[in-house]
Amino acid sequence: MADHQETLTPRSYAALGDSFTEGLNDPGPDGQFAGWADRLAGLLAARRPDGDFRYANLAVRGRLLDQIIAEQVPQVREIGPDMVTFCAGGNDILRPGSDPDEVAERFEAGVLQLRECTGTVLIATGFDTRGVPVLGLLRGKIATFNGHLRAIADRNDCAVADLWSLRAVHDRRAWSEDRLHLSPEGHQRVALLAARALGLAVDEDPDAPWPAQPVPTPADVRRENLQWARSHLLPWVGRRLRGESSGDRLAAKRPELLPL
Repeated sequence: MADHQETLTPRSYAALGDSFTEGLNDPGPDGQFAGWADRLAGLLAARRPDGDFRYANLAVRGRLLDQIIAEQVPQVREIGPDMVTFCAGGNDILRPGSDPDEVAERFEAGVLQLRECTGTVLIATGFDTRGVPVLGLLRGKIATFNGHLRAIADRNDCAVADLWSLRAVHDRRAWSEDRLHLSPEGHQRVALLAARALGLAVDEDPDAPWPAQPVPTPADVRRENLQWARSHLLPWVGRRLRGESSGDRLAAKRPELLPL
């Protein structure tokens, strides 16, 4: 059984993407962000003999799809991992006037490049933004993009982590204070979902119910929404208007395949 498990589990993994894959806002033990990709790497490493698993995380916050393809895909060619996760296009979809059909065409071009230089490619759909302030207005665009992603996965034999159907992330506790990035528990649930998408058995259910908690009053909700808008939404909009990115001048946190 052990030999069969080792055969199925990749010996090396590289994560590509933006802030979602870099791991904002999931503090790691080394002072950097951890995130679902690091957590998935831990699940994979646990299925390999000690020292027989290597991991790279090439993701950088704020990166657009074309930047990820131009900067990170060539790195995959150089390091040659057995498996990659390719989560990109979300920042493009959030931009005013973006066309999910066109974004999907460029996404598939990236998938085709990755299929030439690695064994397994896992992609992820976008989250369902139903009921989310501001981002809820983009729900139709995200759904259209997701439809393309599933077709791309079918055509190119990719695994899919279906974040749209992950009901657990509709709970506020799955998200950090900025409501744009997952909380540590949210990242853990995505890691479990990704592991399942790869065919791995996991001990926990990514969609397990959250513990009961008091329902906030309408006044509490209004107060939280106003605080969020001042502290997080307005600065985010301001960066978009100025053409700035939170990832400007930042490099990947783990650019090489290192033992985990």
